[in-house]
Amino acid sequence: MNNFSKLKDLVMSLEDDFSKFYDKQNAAAGTRVRKGMQELKTMAQAFRTEVQNTKNAGAAAAPAAGAKKAAPAKKAAPAAAKAAPAKKAPAKK
Repeated sequence: MNNFSKLKDLVMSLEDDFSKFYDKQNAAAGTRVRKGMQELKTMAQAFRTEVQNTKNAGAAAAPAAGAKKAAPAKKAAPAAAKAAPAKKAPAKK
């Protein structure tokens, strides 16, 4: 849950700069907002990777613990394609 706290802290630290940029049109505040949003993007990607790795580690440990997952159902084979009709010979005149 520490990651969530970091995320909230970062967003809350940007609040004043958002206000200065949008309400007072302060360009320097806009630069700080953009920098903070880049940090947010980097942080979010790191958290996503951590969550994915934790999830995969848990999934890998589950079969070893004896929990058996059902095999996915197989799809039926597609119906045979219709044969193209034979070409007719040209009519004689």
